[in-house]
Amino acid sequence: MSNRIFSVADARKFARRRLPRMIFDFIDGSAGEERACELNVEMIEALRMLPRVLVQVENRNHQKALFGQTWNLPFGIAPMGMCNLTWPDADAMLARAARQYGIPLVLSTMASSSIEVTAERAGEHAWFQLYVGDSEEVAYHLIERAETAGYTNLILTVDVPTIGARPREKRNGFQSPFRIGPRQFFDFAMHPRWSLTTLQTGMPKLANVNVPGGRQFKRNEARGKLDWDFLARLRARWPGKLIVKGVLGCEDSVRIRDAGVDAVCVSNHGGRQYDSSPAAIQMLPQIRAAVGPDFPLLFDSGVRNGEGVLKALALGADFVLIGRPFLFAMAADGYPGLQQVIELIHNQLDISLAQIGCADVNDIDSSYVMGMEGR
Repeated sequence: MSNRIFSVADARKFARRRLPRMIFDFIDGSAGEERACELNVEMIEALRMLPRVLVQVENRNHQKALFGQTWNLPFGIAPMGMCNLTWPDADAMLARAARQYGIPLVLSTMASSSIEVTAERAGEHAWFQLYVGDSEEVAYHLIERAETAGYTNLILTVDVPTIGARPREKRNGFQSPFRIGPRQFFDFAMHPRWSLTTLQTGMPKLANVNVPGGRQFKRNEARGKLDWDFLARLRARWPGKLIVKGVLGCEDSVRIRDAGVDAVCVSNHGGRQYDSSPAAIQMLPQIRAAVGPDFPLLFDSGVRNGEGVLKALALGADFVLIGRPFLFAMAADGYPGLQQVIELIHNQLDISLAQIGCADVNDIDSSYVMGMEGR
């Protein structure tokens, strides 16, 4: 399948062919009627970039400095749970890509690989994303493991007070841990390459949920206990950079900044949690105006190409995280597929910089973007 991925849509098409429906829908699906997910993409694509002509753009810079490190590209790998369902060893592929391309990899609490293993694989490229369930003790245990393993950047996700209703998962009988009935067995049998490869390596399990004393973080566990007091305790306890992810409100962003947090990630969880949320890109320039020009903002939700990365940077993001496209890529063609999609997004970004007359990603601003009026 090499050299056949010319767009993220291609990767998604190939992934749909190779994966059991239950697995593809877990990756591709979103909350409710999936309008929030669609709106994320639609609103980014609706934005137009205004070219500047007669600008010297022969030598273009894609590097971005963030949290004391210089990243080769202005985008990284968003936290995603149970990636090894996409294809065996997907977590290892993501870590390998982070090193190869000089980008960050954010490991989810719900990952198929442990905090420690990912630190070994990705080194200084590894960040850790924290979910907090019913037990604060479990959360502290996870961050202690992350600190011991050498992580310096922690992302606290705050937009999952409860798991969103995802109809596709319910229709397919998706649950964790897996329970395979006749319908799922037939689904897997119709996709033998994924099924046999997964059988050889073993069905992936959540790698970070078991803690001393028999406590366990469960995927469907209520996460609504998070509050501002917990954020203050976490800020006091975590010595590294702290990012709060899943923020769409201006007042919330300012309060998070004033609580001593190092950055906010503007995100609606890719539309996977609440179908009536606004598109994340819609809120980004408003949040940038609220927190001021110097407070770091990350962005995710709806980016499907390099032009989308540039649009987010222009509207106020300092860095962009991308999720689903990389899962589609690995499902389509393993590590070569992942390489193709990263390089595709990189090349799209590079071409777009040249076309709009901006030689450095650090110089792009809202004057290059048209289409937010009235939205």
